[in-house]
Amino acid sequence: MPNVVFVAPYLLDATLRFVAAAADLDGARVGLVTAEPLDRVPEGVRRRLAAFQRVASPLDPDTLVRATGEIARGLGPVDRLVGALEQLQVPLAEARARLGLPGMDVDTARNFRDKDRMKRVLRGAGIPVARHCLASDAEAARSFCREVGFPVVAKPPEGAGAKSTFRIDTRDRLESCLDFARPRPGAPLLLEEFLHGREHSFDSVLVDGEPRWFSVSDYHPTPLEVLENDWIQWAVHLPREVDGDEYREVRRIAGDAIRALGLRTGLTHMEWFRRPDGSVAVSEIAARPPGAQFMTLLSFAHDADLYRAWAELQVFDRWPALDRNWSVGAAYLRGMGHGRVEGVRGLDEAQRELGHLVVEAKLPEPGRLSGGGYEGEGHVILRDRDSGTVLRGLARTVQLVRVEVRA
Repeated sequence: MPNVVFVAPYLLDATLRFVAAAADLDGARVGLVTAEPLDRVPEGVRRRLAAFQRVASPLDPDTLVRATGEIARGLGPVDRLVGALEQLQVPLAEARARLGLPGMDVDTARNFRDKDRMKRVLRGAGIPVARHCLASDAEAARSFCREVGFPVVAKPPEGAGAKSTFRIDTRDRLESCLDFARPRPGAPLLLEEFLHGREHSFDSVLVDGEPRWFSVSDYHPTPLEVLENDWIQWAVHLPREVDGDEYREVRRIAGDAIRALGLRTGLTHMEWFRRPDGSVAVSEIAARPPGAQFMTLLSFAHDADLYRAWAELQVFDRWPALDRNWSVGAAYLRGMGHGRVEGVRGLDEAQRELGHLVVEAKLPEPGRLSGGGYEGEGHVILRDRDSGTVLRGLARTVQLVRVEVRA
């Protein structure tokens, strides 16, 4: 029976679903490493854990090596060291290398984590990606913008989930950005050509280098547009039909890209664009499960527990056969501006019109601070056999439901 160490720096609701899925696996003993106290772990999950270590620095490889050793003293030799957070992937790989454990190696983890390195690897493999520049000084940033023209996208080299990502449309905005976060050696700024077109994601699984599963999601609109406009509520749509010609090119490109980055076994989440001329360009790829309720959406689309499937992939290198039975989508309920949620209007009308499609809803809580992120303060998940029905339902949901915020 394998002994598994699961690293979860902070026990957010989404993270706990992955921890619970791993702890519930038949034939495995799971120990948890976290910065949180034991009483933050729900009782049902706590009972299934075989070990627990609270640490001060869960993103530090030295800390992970020591915590794994402590767990091994109680359980016996550790067989797997895993975690779902993107910021963990390089520290986990470094700790695995020192402990002699299987899993994604350090070079591969850095290929996925460092966006500048990733794009250089992909471009060298002939994968279409946005032109980019890792600017270590202001003049390098200005030179890149003169070369590609505005708009450009600025982001941290090791960002995740569109955090600290914004569009620069003019020279004045570039200078404001450079004044606010002046790039320098050791703290560079990543600039990318702005990709025009429709944004999508592509999730996929490899086992020992062989593709086992994939999924396509469509964004309405792009996450960057949502972050730039407080009034927009985001929606994600998973069409039921993904095997046809419409996604043939991205299936090929994604496979080539993931192999070029070095992954052999794992789940990846790729952001990509379909340009106005129909061609495909890759934005970036992460070697971890998607966020923003995507694993829940995928579970509803396949009538399966994708959290558990990911845990089995991490621990046993196996992935179940999945049928995509449904089209699914999420409308993210987002406060219009910053402040505290006062209430939600439009729910009664939405329930009358769309209630038969709803399979999950998390409503914004009155008094909660509106964070301004694209995931919002709540969500509604719709499901139907017909992709068009779900897409129209999502559009109607974001039209009807409004989160009222008071500054």
